[in-house]
Amino acid sequence: MISVVILTKNEEKNIADCLQSLSWCDETIVIDDNSTDKTVEIAKKAGAKVYSHPLQNDFSQQRNYGLEKTRNEWVLFVDADERVSSALWYEMMQYTNDPINNYVGFYIKRTDYMWGKELKYGEIGNIKLLRLAKRDAGKWEGKVHEVWKVHGKTLVLNKILRHYPHQSISEFLHEINFYTTLRAAELHRKGVKSYWWTILLYTKGKFILNYIIRGGMFDGLPGLIVALIMSFHSFLVRSKLWLLNQNSSSKRPL
Repeated sequence: MISVVILTKNEEKNIADCLQSLSWCDETIVIDDNSTDKTVEIAKKAGAKVYSHPLQNDFSQQRNYGLEKTRNEWVLFVDADERVSSALWYEMMQYTNDPINNYVGFYIKRTDYMWGKELKYGEIGNIKLLRLAKRDAGKWEGKVHEVWKVHGKTLVLNKILRHYPHQSISEFLHEINFYTTLRAAELHRKGVKSYWWTILLYTKGKFILNYIIRGGMFDGLPGLIVALIMSFHSFLVRSKLWLLNQNSSSKRPL
């Protein structure tokens, strides 16, 4: 028996297709961050249980809230812009119904499809995410770029999860601006410092890593665009962190 949890925020363009790919799940739960479009209406019409819960810039608490609402032994986390293929569904059912191996969690390979192209290289070319686990195996940690920390035996599944993010450059930039603000704040809380040379090194290094070392160039023009924007992501994180450090220093008593 598998429950699925989906986090949403104004996902009316994605949620119907996402839910359709999850029609086999025994329980579907949507945790909605105060959407102002038709996300909630569409999800309820599809039979999902919808809970309104503010994100408060903390993705782990949002996912853990969803985890608490589930009632089945196994829980699958899927984003609204992701699709579970029938092959992946079949593989998940095989392992979760296997009483011998005693796995508590499964990493799922994810492939991105952007602007009509499957991206096989770069930063997003070899992603594995722990998204399926037993309900009591662990909790999510990290306000942003959160991870599910489970305790026990895990396995990487063979079939892929399809991901359709950022179907326009403006969406891509809008989301990066949001995530980099959260990431910079998280690093600031940990006492990490940023300097002019770290801003330059992280920005240049990210592009070289993704476009050349990880082969983003082989994904054509989409690969170049992704490499440039992810380099900009590093620039924004370190620049915003520098500003936070500067503001903290200016507030210290003399």
